[in-house]
Amino acid sequence: MRKRPAVALLIETSNAYARGLLEGVMAWVREHRPWSIYLPEQGRGDPPPEWLARWRGDGLIARIETPQIARAVMRKRLPVVDVSAGRHVRSVPWVETDDEAIARAAAEHLLDRGFRRLAFCGDARFNWSKHRRRHFEAVAREKGVPVQAFESPLRDGRPIPLSREHDRLVAWVRRLEKPVGVMAAYDIKAQQLLDACRDAGVAVPEEVAVVGVDNDELLCRLATPPLSSVTPNARRTGYEAAGLLDRLMRGERVPPEAHLIPPMGIQTRQSTDILAVEDREVAAAMRFIREHACDGIRVEEVLKAVPLSRRILERRFRKVTGRTPHEEILRLRLDRVKQLLGETDLSLERIAHLAGFAHPEYMNVAFKREVGRTPGDYRRRVRT
Repeated sequence: MRKRPAVALLIETSNAYARGLLEGVMAWVREHRPWSIYLPEQGRGDPPPEWLARWRGDGLIARIETPQIARAVMRKRLPVVDVSAGRHVRSVPWVETDDEAIARAAAEHLLDRGFRRLAFCGDARFNWSKHRRRHFEAVAREKGVPVQAFESPLRDGRPIPLSREHDRLVAWVRRLEKPVGVMAAYDIKAQQLLDACRDAGVAVPEEVAVVGVDNDELLCRLATPPLSSVTPNARRTGYEAAGLLDRLMRGERVPPEAHLIPPMGIQTRQSTDILAVEDREVAAAMRFIREHACDGIRVEEVLKAVPLSRRILERRFRKVTGRTPHEEILRLRLDRVKQLLGETDLSLERIAHLAGFAHPEYMNVAFKREVGRTPGDYRRRVRT
C-alpha cells in the first residue's frame, strides 16, 4: 500500500484569506489523493516554529513572509510551494493573488463612483502591500488622478505601537484633500483607517470612501460603516499550490515561476456606497441605476427619476462615467451575474431573473459579448 505523503501547511488561520488558502488545499486533496496534513497554530509574521526543525515529512506549503521563515523552510531541503508575495525564496514556485488585478479593481471601483482624488493606505511590512500600492498608483496615473499615500511606519524593522500609528493615521486623514477614495492594502488596515476617520471627525463615505482587500466577511460586517472589499480567489490559490506541490513530491520539475490568481470581484458595502459627482442630476441617475439595475429597469424609468431629457442625460452621464445610462445598467447586471455564477449553484434561468434580465437567452448573449465567454464557461473557470 502506497504511503500517504506527509505535508505541513505553514499558513496562519487568523484571517479569511489564509483560511481560503487552506480550503483550496483541502479541496485538492479531496479530489485527488489523500495527504497526511500537519497544520499547527501559526500567526502572520511569527518567527519560525520550533517544530519545523524536527518535523519529518515530504513537502511544505508555506507563507514565506520573512527571511527567517525562508531560511528555516529551505533548511528542510523538501519540495516547497510558496503562497506569499514576499519572494524571499526565488528557487521555488509560488502561487499568489494577482496584486495588479486587485489594485486595478479597487481603483476602478472608486473611479466608477466619481472620485477624482485617490489615496492608498498600506503596510510597509509586506511586499504584497507595496505591490498593490505601485499598481494602484499606476492606474491613477493612467486616469490622470492624483494619489496620496500612507504606509504604516516601522522602527528597526518592526511596527510601531498601534496607538502611535493610530495618531499618525488620524493626522493623515485630516490632511487628505476631500472627497477622496482610499484603497487599504487589506481589511485589517481598512478597519484601522475607518477608526481613524471616526476619531478625526471625517464622514465615511461622504468625505472618505474606503475599500479593503480580502472580503473577510466577519471583519467587514463588524466595521463601522460596513466595509467594501476586493474578494481574492484564495480557494483557487490554495488549490493551485496543492497541485504544484504534488507534482514536486512526485519528482517532477516545476519551474520557480509565479502563478497569479485574479480576484473574483468587489463586495460593495456602505464604506463606498456613495457617488462623488458634482453634477447632481447625474449623481441621482447613478444612484437610481445602482439601486434598481437588477430590478429590470430601462432608461425610461431612470428619466422619470431625473428631470432631464434623454439626450441631455446621456451626454452629461457619459461625460462623468464614460458610459451611457443603458451601458451602466448592463454593466451592473453583468457584475451581479458574475457574483451569482461564482458563489452559488443557481440555474442560469434563476440568475437571469435575479440580475434583471427578462430572458436567460438575452443574458447569455450579453455576457458572451461583454465578458468573452459563456456564463457556463465563466462559472467553471472561477470555481475550478
